[in-house]
Amino acid sequence: MTSTEPTAPSGTTASSGTNASSGTNASSGTTPATESSPATASTPSTKPAPATASTPSTPSTKSSLIWARRRSTVARFWASYRTRRAGLLGLAGLTLIALLALTAPWTVGADVQSVTQAPGTALEPPSAEFPLGTDQFGRSLLGLLIWGARISLLVGLLAAVLSVAIGTLVGIIAGHYGGWFSTVVMRITDWFLVMPTLVLAIVLATVMSRSMWTVVLAIGVTSWPTTARLVRAQTIAVESRPYIERATALGGGHGHVMGKHVLPNVMPLVLAQTTLGISTAILTEATLAFLGLGDPTVVSWGGMLQDARDAGAVSSGHWWYLAPPGIAIALVALAFTLCGRAVESVLNPKLGVGR
Repeated sequence: MTSTEPTAPSGTTASSGTNASSGTNASSGTTPATESSPATASTPSTKPAPATASTPSTPSTKSSLIWARRRSTVARFWASYRTRRAGLLGLAGLTLIALLALTAPWTVGADVQSVTQAPGTALEPPSAEFPLGTDQFGRSLLGLLIWGARISLLVGLLAAVLSVAIGTLVGIIAGHYGGWFSTVVMRITDWFLVMPTLVLAIVLATVMSRSMWTVVLAIGVTSWPTTARLVRAQTIAVESRPYIERATALGGGHGHVMGKHVLPNVMPLVLAQTTLGISTAILTEATLAFLGLGDPTVVSWGGMLQDARDAGAVSSGHWWYLAPPGIAIALVALAFTLCGRAVESVLNPKLGVGR
């Protein structure tokens, strides 16, 4: 008896033993709850909601992933670049020279180029007032050296970018299309390659007006063949990979393949070639200015060497007129070469150079 009394209120026998109507009431009490759950019309109404909510966030998510990958790539590149001591030395030198060139209007002023307002006398040797001496007009050579860095670096950078851009375009097109078109383009490239670059630049600078842009154009259109041949070889290697065939089979046109697949894979080579080409462009600009083919209205390191030659600094022993611009050209060319070799070794570790 005592064992059945506690089981009666908690067990199902009491509920079933009352009558069938209570059982139906219990079941009907649960029926509205179960009827609301079969109203699974709410389930399809909830499925489109997350789909439509996730659709606008997809582009932002994709762009954030792309930027995250780019940041990680830059971080890996810098971590590897920091292990190249020669590259760090060249980068530090270039940073210092670039800061001096950018701050020249405030540190030395534009009046340093003025002949009528020269602060010193002609051809003064180095002193406390003029650490590098003066030129034939009495202008401070230190101020001219800092101001001339602006033109030399700008011309070198623009000429190298123009040269690499032409070489990259020619190399990708020739490597992609192939056949007789590639043969004709490469024969033209070989003709430019065997011709002396300096001679062609002198011819262009002679027949055109004397200006900074003429020098940039003369250097850029005569020094692209090396880049073109390197990029063409890299393009042929890239287009032999299976994913290029898949992209073509899926309907990718020539522009899509060259712009989306080939160009990103040749960009490391293009970057290294640009860094190495700046030093060559600076030397070529200095040579053209030394020969009197530069812009006479601006001050550059090559123009300073030409002025020193015209003033007879070589025969008269005024070494302070010749040494500063010559040393500056050599140091900047060396710094760009060190940076270029370090970048090349980071992008292609098999080379094992740049440490």
